[in-house]
Amino acid sequence: MAELTFTYGTMAAGKSTLALQLCWQLREGRSDVALWTFGDRSDDGMVTSRIGIEAHAEAVAPGCDLTEHVARLVREGMNILVIDEVQFASVGQVDQLAMAVDDDQIDVHAFGLSADFLLNVFPGSARLFAIADWAHELPLTSSCWCGAKGRCNARIVNGVVAREGNQFVTGDVVRGVVHYQVLCRKHYRVGKLGPI
Repeated sequence: MAELTFTYGTMAAGKSTLALQLCWQLREGRSDVALWTFGDRSDDGMVTSRIGIEAHAEAVAPGCDLTEHVARLVREGMNILVIDEVQFASVGQVDQLAMAVDDDQIDVHAFGLSADFLLNVFPGSARLFAIADWAHELPLTSSCWCGAKGRCNARIVNGVVAREGNQFVTGDVVRGVVHYQVLCRKHYRVGKLGPI
């Protein structure tokens, strides 16, 4: 029986690294493993990890109909699909992935964030929590500057925790005017970015 699994965590917790590792391990013994991304930081059909590993992937546009993408997997004899950045998938796309599991017997391993910078669950992630056969939080989590478990993906704009803005931002946002920082719940709430 094929299954739909969702592995989630905060930014910098190793989701892309684990997706790449799983894909590599599966491909060592078989040729029926596909890799997709719904919006990698590289923006060019790759799954990349901050630790430097990467692999070519099919870039799937958030919101597009997956019928032809899934049909191609079936034609090519793919039995396993590894997906990165699944939080950007729409509810409808997650439903189509579940249909690929149920109707086409394709195992789907989806990796992504659970919540955005406002601590709202992404619609695709919420749907996965509702219908996935398994949902797992990564055991390795990012830590806040204070040492507590990082639970919140804070968007920092001009040195301040943003409290409004567009939910969807892709690409590798690094330190600068806009960047992200993982904070514990308390420091996210009060907006404190460091010990000073």
